[in-house]
Amino acid sequence: MMKTEKLVLTQEWDKTFPKSEKVDHCKVTFVNRYGITLAADMYVPKGTEGKLPAIAVCGPFGAVKEQCSGLYAQTMAERGFLTIAFDPSFTGESGGQPRYMASPDINTEDFQAAVDFLSLHDRVDPERIGIIGICGWGGLSLNTAAIDTRVKATAAMTMYDMSRVNANGYFDAMDEDARYAARQALNAQRIVDYRSGSYELGGGVVDPLPEDAPFFVKDYYAYYKTPRGYHPRSLNSNGGWNKIGCMSFMNMPQLTYTHEIRNAVLIVHGDKAHSCYFSRDAYAAMVKDSKYSDNKELMIIPGTVHTDLYDQVDIIPFDKLESFFREYLK
Repeated sequence: MMKTEKLVLTQEWDKTFPKSEKVDHCKVTFVNRYGITLAADMYVPKGTEGKLPAIAVCGPFGAVKEQCSGLYAQTMAERGFLTIAFDPSFTGESGGQPRYMASPDINTEDFQAAVDFLSLHDRVDPERIGIIGICGWGGLSLNTAAIDTRVKATAAMTMYDMSRVNANGYFDAMDEDARYAARQALNAQRIVDYRSGSYELGGGVVDPLPEDAPFFVKDYYAYYKTPRGYHPRSLNSNGGWNKIGCMSFMNMPQLTYTHEIRNAVLIVHGDKAHSCYFSRDAYAAMVKDSKYSDNKELMIIPGTVHTDLYDQVDIIPFDKLESFFREYLK
């Protein structure tokens, strides 16, 4: 039997969004195949009976479930779905040591473990399970959909391809020499960390904000470093990932088999987001030479920046998400 780590879970409401009176909320835990215990908030629509369609939500990359993944989960629960928003391995209230590490494999497994948990829950119909990935977990949700045939519908919101951005830099600005220099620096950091016996943090969103900061940095600052989205357990709000925490993404492409996804996928992005190219290219690769393109959709929202799809409820297309999941989780 899988052993469960003892986690310390906050019981008071400490989200960046108000609590809904339309859903019941509780904390739950489940274990992934690496033995890491994950913490999640579960939202169940009030007044419902029997087995429900279910959705697991995660992201953004460096965020916690008390931020926008919880907002998405609670809102979708208001619309009739049983939902969970979970903290990935090594972050938030979830287990795993050392802290603040990321992995294309383990973080994909986190989504699969959420599907395991939902599949056996007595209020869930195991044939009607979907996932929502936000930002970096948008790309990971596509990787999950490519390997996990139990996922009947996937929505990737304002997605990042973390493999691509780690290997190529923002806007694919890194060439081979720059990539080699990055590898040299990361491997030198490994020696520093090993010698000291601890991992240096890379730093979260820059604070104070430089006047000449690029727009996307200002965009992140406006979310993670202000009352709008700040959370004490959020990596991006505070010290960030370990400097070597995301190293393995550099040479492990995660979207290799997305053209073989047979179940439904919806990719949503804002056209003013610095990251929009990730979604446009991921969608193009997913449908190119694919026999399964009929249930794939790219939705571009005019005038919308990256973090608008984190928490701006008048911009996040919840009606579209509801209709998408109702169609494919029926």
